[in-house]
Amino acid sequence: MVLSGYIFDVEGTLVDSVPQDILSLQESLSRFEITVPYELLQLYSGLDGDQTLQLVAPDLPAEERKKVLEVRGMIYEEKYLKSVKPFIGVRDVFKELTARGGRIALATDCKGPELKHYRSLLNVDDLIDAMACGDDVDHGKPDPRLVGLALRKLRVPADQAVMVGDTPYDSEAALGAGARAAGVLTGGFSRKALSDAGCFVVARDMQDLLACLENGPSHLVAAAG
Repeated sequence: MVLSGYIFDVEGTLVDSVPQDILSLQESLSRFEITVPYELLQLYSGLDGDQTLQLVAPDLPAEERKKVLEVRGMIYEEKYLKSVKPFIGVRDVFKELTARGGRIALATDCKGPELKHYRSLLNVDDLIDAMACGDDVDHGKPDPRLVGLALRKLRVPADQAVMVGDTPYDSEAALGAGARAAGVLTGGFSRKALSDAGCFVVARDMQDLLACLENGPSHLVAAAG
């Protein structure tokens, strides 16, 4: 397998933000007198926000869903954003991939202050060749358009690219855009959930990712042993 393009999700993959994101949505829903268990919201972590609300609050009209997401954004920025930390090893992985001639893109639904803060935490702007974010498309993952945009910006054929994410929705978006999918276990989903969604490898975290990409599923067997 020849890979020349590497597309990374951000939240839950490069930065440890999933609990904060879920709590902010849960709190926003409670302000609209809607109670949803944390465990249920976890199942839809990484899914397009409007689609998530259609699943967990099916009686909520479209206009109300929009308001819930707006409030969620305010809560997250005011209460949780500053607590987000980058995962260990991100810059080292990016440096190694670029040293091998790889091109790197970010493909994330987030935007605005959130994305700006994440980029400041990660300190990898000098290693990134392209970015596709929530400002660029109207539909979040698993819609493949965000990944497709990242591929076009990278100028890398889809069959030579891999999308690295922490949710099944990242994998679905990658496969829908014609790229491969790889998973990391840092977003709360199980190895089976990511594999079932189409990830050809699933790494423990960013530090384990390079070995997984190099050795494929055989690395997982060796690690388990």
